[in-house]
Amino acid sequence: MATTDIDVVLVGGGIMSATLASLLHRLDPTLSICMVEQLEDVALESSDALNNAGTGHAGYCELNYTPKNRQGDIQIRRALEINAAFEVSLQYWSTLTKEGALQAAAFIQRVPHLSAVWGAEDGAFLRQRFELLQAHPLFAEMQWSNQPETLNEWMPLMMRGRESGAHMSATRVAHGSDVNFGALTRQLVSHLKTQANFTLLTQSRVTKLKQVNKREKHPWQVQVQDLVTGKKQTLEAQFVFLGAGGGALPLLQQSGIPEANGYGGFPVSGQWLICNEPSLINTHHAKVYSQAAVGAPPMSVPHLDTRMIQGKPALLFGPYAGFTTRFLKQGSRFDLAKSVKVRNIKSLLGAGRHNLDLTKYLIKEVFQTHEQRMSALRVFLPAADSQHWQLAHAGQRVQIIKRCHQHWGKLEFGTEIVASADGSLAALLGASPGASVSVQAMLDVLQRCFAKRMQSEGWQETLKSMIPSYGESLIDDAQLLARVRSETLSTLQLG
Repeated sequence: MATTDIDVVLVGGGIMSATLASLLHRLDPTLSICMVEQLEDVALESSDALNNAGTGHAGYCELNYTPKNRQGDIQIRRALEINAAFEVSLQYWSTLTKEGALQAAAFIQRVPHLSAVWGAEDGAFLRQRFELLQAHPLFAEMQWSNQPETLNEWMPLMMRGRESGAHMSATRVAHGSDVNFGALTRQLVSHLKTQANFTLLTQSRVTKLKQVNKREKHPWQVQVQDLVTGKKQTLEAQFVFLGAGGGALPLLQQSGIPEANGYGGFPVSGQWLICNEPSLINTHHAKVYSQAAVGAPPMSVPHLDTRMIQGKPALLFGPYAGFTTRFLKQGSRFDLAKSVKVRNIKSLLGAGRHNLDLTKYLIKEVFQTHEQRMSALRVFLPAADSQHWQLAHAGQRVQIIKRCHQHWGKLEFGTEIVASADGSLAALLGASPGASVSVQAMLDVLQRCFAKRMQSEGWQETLKSMIPSYGESLIDDAQLLARVRSETLSTLQLG
């Protein structure tokens, strides 16, 4: 079996691995980097256009990022953090666009972000949320209205056929975006393939991951099998990143690092209703989010979206959640069962016991009829015709289950980096807000796993040149925010 020394092995060919590879190559072009993807091309799982919301998640429209505390007060800190993290992504993409490594028009489009609610109670919540957010520079351009004339300008398709007396209100941010993360990933990888020291192995699966000697320069043995020829090779790596979406958890468990103890996964599938009527597609130009149903996971927040799929506009509504035992869309039905280990069984039992309502909700979602799904759509589009909408399967998400002293285990819906103490291995688990904050997430990986080099003068200068706000706070520095936002909106043509 052939053995090759590699500085960095990235498992998974999605937006996270592509972003990390891009950052590392720019920080140190001498690093040898190998990306391993089991499908025939990169970005065919979670990063593919239909497998995610495509929303440039910035907290503009996602109401679940501004929850109420026990006293009933709206908390905006999470929205501020996500917005600032998305600005970091925009800065990096802007830099690569100016250098010619990316073509912005091929992966990002200006699509206004709206939140819409019905009824007096939700309307009062939305107005209060607007007042709190709009007072901060990050959200200064947010608008609010409950006037039918204004709402008709913002979302004419949603106002069609609606009763004149319906109590409806909305907020809007004009410079919101639709992001094709599949196209972005392919552009990043395509550029990397033109550079020295980068290798892409497609139709290849990691069959074994083992730490052989912590003191060696290349402590990790990564066994890779070519799925076409059956041949195996061993990559001896200095650093391993598990960015394989739902496939990251099984490999993290196989790694044997103590930091992985207690982690499990709860897989959730998704579906979209896709519009096939051009006259409707051309009437709606916005991403409109509303409130999630009681007991629904955050990934099931209903939204009606303008999307760019393979260069053409589309109209999607959903997602509708479902239960699955697969960790990947093209995974095995035994993924969930295989993930149950002695080291996480207590966490799984605890999380399961305290999330029975979620399980019931997902089972109910699975058995919905087309007309039941259309009923949910008609809250957004009262005049929706069933013949204009077809069901399509979205991607898989594996939500995090981790240890909790109070309940044994808890279910979380965010993302989390799990890294070994020596920084030689890192894994990204979870989903939301995911791809939109990929640059900030990968900077966090670098900080945890390349801490000494991140403090070096050379890396600091390079990071600052790529991300002008690096090392500073966009939440606290309004002047810095104004400068970088003006630049990114212009470069990416979102203004």
